[in-house]
Amino acid sequence: MEKSILNNIDSPLDLRKLSIEELPILAKELRKFIIDIVATKEGHLGASLGVIELTIALHYAFNTPNDLLVWDVGHQAYGHKILTGRRDIFDTNRQLHGLSGFPKRSESKYDTFGVGHSSTSISAALGMAIASNLKGEFNKQHIAVIGDASIASGMAFEGLNHAGVSKANLLVILNDNAIGIDPSVGALKQYLTKAKVGHKPQQDNMVEALNFNYFGPVDGHDIQGLLKTFEELKKIQGPKFLHVITTKGKGLKKAEEDQVKYHAPGKFTPETGELLPSNSAGLPLKYQDVFGLTLVELAKKNEKIIGITPAMPTGSSLKYMMEAFPERAFDVGIAEQHAVTLSAGMSTQGFVVYCAIYSTFLQRAYDQVIHDVAIQDLPVIFCLDRAGLVGEDGATHHGVFDIAYLRCIPNLIIAAPRDEVELRNLLYTSQINLQHPLVIRYPRGRGVRLDWKQEFKKLKLGKGELLREGTDLAVISVGTIAENVKQAIVSLNAKVKVAHYDAGFIKPLDEVMLHKMFSKFKKVVTVEEGAISGGFGSAVLEFAAKYNYTSQIKCLGIPDQFIEQGSMKELYEIVKLDVRSIVDAINDFLK
Repeated sequence: MEKSILNNIDSPLDLRKLSIEELPILAKELRKFIIDIVATKEGHLGASLGVIELTIALHYAFNTPNDLLVWDVGHQAYGHKILTGRRDIFDTNRQLHGLSGFPKRSESKYDTFGVGHSSTSISAALGMAIASNLKGEFNKQHIAVIGDASIASGMAFEGLNHAGVSKANLLVILNDNAIGIDPSVGALKQYLTKAKVGHKPQQDNMVEALNFNYFGPVDGHDIQGLLKTFEELKKIQGPKFLHVITTKGKGLKKAEEDQVKYHAPGKFTPETGELLPSNSAGLPLKYQDVFGLTLVELAKKNEKIIGITPAMPTGSSLKYMMEAFPERAFDVGIAEQHAVTLSAGMSTQGFVVYCAIYSTFLQRAYDQVIHDVAIQDLPVIFCLDRAGLVGEDGATHHGVFDIAYLRCIPNLIIAAPRDEVELRNLLYTSQINLQHPLVIRYPRGRGVRLDWKQEFKKLKLGKGELLREGTDLAVISVGTIAENVKQAIVSLNAKVKVAHYDAGFIKPLDEVMLHKMFSKFKKVVTVEEGAISGGFGSAVLEFAAKYNYTSQIKCLGIPDQFIEQGSMKELYEIVKLDVRSIVDAINDFLK
């Protein structure tokens, strides 16, 4: 049996002891190592497989961690993690108390900047490079590795624009594989597509126009070629840009052929890449698919309906509308701010715009929500997917802040359906003469009903519902956490009579329902899958204070800390929103 090179590499110092001839062998081993672990443990596959040679060449040519290497998003950083001392614990990737799925400063000195959202690498690396100049460290290298989907985002351009007039020792490496999570879109994409290895793009090179020294495109899978290029680049001061062409999923045929599916494919056979069948027969549909399919249903009858998403057509299931009505559904790339203001612009012209966006990514467009939508009171419908905890993606991706950050914005209606039927009815209701902007928040994963495809029913906005009568205590929940509350109430001592209210809306609150509840109950528990600080429970507390109710109120939700990665079951237990914890909280409160 051949001796493994990878098993002897505990840091880039070990890597630099290898001969250049051994590096392609290491690349093969590293690829196999990632494929074998991700096949059983799951995670982001294609992006990391595409940058194996680039990762090896970077750590071989540059003196990391003294030279600072910043990865954008971090989907592509698995090889980097394995080569920087985390090989033996890489199988804990994305698990509770294990490695984060993204670079993280507290995890390793080689992770120079924590990431998870896109397009931050150029600004961060430029900040580091300017800081090095101020410290007199003029020979230090600062490298940002950014994908072609991420570089089309506004923030990346802001970073490039500033870097071009600085004397910063910055190298921006564009990892161009023609795809982010879904295929990359836009005019910049078309510009880059014309570039072939060894052929510089047209004379009016936009990167050179920003005062960068431009190199490339070069083959991202040719280690020797990359090393030669890096040696040249090291000698040049100031901002430099290297365009590298790679293949996402490189080395696993199936992952090269279906790059969307193999971005994060779930479990598969490592030898062939064949996906293992996940038995979803008889299971409820995912919320995202209920959204996507319902939107197509509505769009067939209402030609004013438009769908917009920033780079998440598959993740948000807007892909169904893009297939059915390509001229009325838009993927605008990783550009959340643009997505929101584009929606606002279309809304001014009488269109019914559904902007499908993950809760964690709407954070990136906060000003646009306030300034371009809410102040003008435009009836844009924000479909906030992945609201609440999301599991293994961890702190950067949990959608737990939206209730708190949206609740304070005037004119905004905020709804959280408790199940798929309510989601459908909200989507239906929102296209009938909506007068204000509306946010509909729903979680990642599957719903609870097989009979979700019910006849549409027009809802009264701002109305809650009493789901279960009781006398001892009232629980008021908002959103899909209602299911855990329902199960908790059923498993309580039969002598305890607990009422269950579904708020339905966070803003406006159903004040008629709340008055009835507070008049009847001396003890009230609020439950939400969102931050307790400033969240739905806070809204109920404010209501009680305003009307001088003296009932005791206990708020359950996400505590005031960032929640790391783990399975949904583990995370619910940690934040005490699992059925058992809700039972305990009610029993304690009744004492």
